[in-house]
Amino acid sequence: MQFYIIMRKIFAFLFICTPFLSSYSQNNLPPGTYSSTNKKAVKYYEESKKMFQIRRDDEAEKLVKKAIEEDPGFVEAYSAYGQLLLGKNRIKEAIPLYEKALQINPKIYIENNYYLGVAYLNEAMYEKAILPLETIIKTERINPNIKEQAIRYLRNAKFGSAAIKNPQPFKPVNVGSGINTEEYEYFPALTADGNTFLFTRNIREGNGVEAPRQEDFYVSKKVNSTWQTANPINSVNTPGNEGAPSLSADGEIMFFASCMEMTGDYGSADRKGYGSCDIFYAQKINGKWSKPRNAGPMINTRNWETQPSFSSDGKTLYFIRGIAARDGIKNPDIYCSVIGEDGKFSEPVKLNDNINTPEGEESVFIHPDNQTLYFSSEGHPGMGRLDIFMSKRNADGSWGKAINLGYPINTVADENSLLVDASGKLAYFASEREGGFGGLDIYQFELPESVQPEKITYVKGHIYNARTKDPLEASFELIDLETQQSVTSAFSNSAGEFLVTLTSNHNYLVNVSKPGFLFYSDNFSLKDKPADYNKPYKLEIPLQPIDTGIIELKNIFFDVNKWDLKAESKAELQKIISFLKANPTLKVEFSGHTDNSGDKAFNKTLSNNRAKAIYDYVIEKGMISPTNLSYKGYGDTKPKAPNDTAENKAKNRRTELKIVSKQ
Repeated sequence: MQFYIIMRKIFAFLFICTPFLSSYSQNNLPPGTYSSTNKKAVKYYEESKKMFQIRRDDEAEKLVKKAIEEDPGFVEAYSAYGQLLLGKNRIKEAIPLYEKALQINPKIYIENNYYLGVAYLNEAMYEKAILPLETIIKTERINPNIKEQAIRYLRNAKFGSAAIKNPQPFKPVNVGSGINTEEYEYFPALTADGNTFLFTRNIREGNGVEAPRQEDFYVSKKVNSTWQTANPINSVNTPGNEGAPSLSADGEIMFFASCMEMTGDYGSADRKGYGSCDIFYAQKINGKWSKPRNAGPMINTRNWETQPSFSSDGKTLYFIRGIAARDGIKNPDIYCSVIGEDGKFSEPVKLNDNINTPEGEESVFIHPDNQTLYFSSEGHPGMGRLDIFMSKRNADGSWGKAINLGYPINTVADENSLLVDASGKLAYFASEREGGFGGLDIYQFELPESVQPEKITYVKGHIYNARTKDPLEASFELIDLETQQSVTSAFSNSAGEFLVTLTSNHNYLVNVSKPGFLFYSDNFSLKDKPADYNKPYKLEIPLQPIDTGIIELKNIFFDVNKWDLKAESKAELQKIISFLKANPTLKVEFSGHTDNSGDKAFNKTLSNNRAKAIYDYVIEKGMISPTNLSYKGYGDTKPKAPNDTAENKAKNRRTELKIVSKQ
């Protein structure tokens, strides 16, 4: 599987690939001597050593067993047999051999403590692993590579020991036959409304275990709470491998990884890339996926880029980059790149040390709250191999300390491919557990509250021509009123619709613009409202064609009875400047209005000064000529509604931009 890094056993890596000890390493006795004086046992042992050196392991195993039968106290034979079994990944069988060797004489092979400790850890015997690993760490004359690894494994042993005593609630449920088959299904992706499910399916092409495998995308729709039979996405799938999809919040853009022939031919018809695996993207046009395009040389290199995750604000792409080598992928880490105002990706940045470690990270997922990152790692304290972690974004934008999701979500095996739905309550992952349909299946479970993301909701918008009611493709932006930071910006689709996710308990400004139309401005509040993901906030947005019209400036703010512009007005003022620069021939009047409360003369002055404040800001900050600009205060002479209620009075207190003429 190209995108789901092959499940690894600790010992398959540690004992085959690391050179610091062989299975028949030198004991700590005087040269040429053994712990056994039984000549027959020693002869069997030495013959076993020769068989091992020429890689005739089965014969080596038979001979070392005979050595033990001849002398049950032969420490070197137990140690050699244990390491033979570790090399064959028969870890459970190796444990009693190391236990016996240490019981007979713990000093002949002090390294036996290391192998026994890691063997215990591999079998989730965390408590037992602690003592032998501590023994290695306390030993002065020991190979520094062993000691360094022992420190790491001891950390995991202590973490695992504590974790199993405090299990998290975890009841995984298979998502069903609409998605899962006897083949491999993994790397789920979900739209913000939770009704469209994408995933990777790995199918064997032909009969027999040696038949090649093919990775492709499939999609399933939810009908009456049930996932329907998934179908391949033929417009994206190729004879090569596609996998690890990531959808934008509205489901209109898909990033994914594809492994093709390496070439510098960016954007070629054959979808060739820059390295072993590249990241591509496709857009949905009129309900169908476009021809995929390479994300470009800023994202993709001669190495291995995969497992993308696209943020809900439509600005940031997270992905995995590793060094492609003959014997696999080295040092996979999590990177991110931001889309600039020019529509191009920035130079990718590796996430901080709270996320990335020397041991490697995989399977990154940025939640739609844009504040919570989930990923898999071997390097943080965990249960043994790849565990799933969560990190929250700090106030300064950096990522906080990694938090292990706990046991039994994480186990001694590899955990990977996690997705958390927009509600933050339901998580999906791939697992090859008993009771499935076969191979890797996708499961769902309720995420413990302690590791849930921020509460969010989603906004559904509909943009249309105010006169004809026809849908419009237009640019929109949502801004946090408190921070004045853009939360998301994108375009509505051909039906005039858009869907975005928002963090609850904030006030938001919405700006919509399209050439030939007046811009639209409004605000809404999600503060003091319970986050209910089943009841999205809906926006109906009519755009007026540019001729003579009025835009109410709903995001210009003043204190009571004052005309100083408040800081929360900045985003709206910048929008006005952009609009006027895009339409330099328009003749515009800024107007101020009040309700009928208080002194009329004061209200006239107040409204006039508020209009002038906007006028002055636009000229000064926007460097716009005042030739086509004017301002006027109307006091309470042009009410929008009767001044009979507090609500209506609030409607009458307003500032406006009026198109006087198009010239």
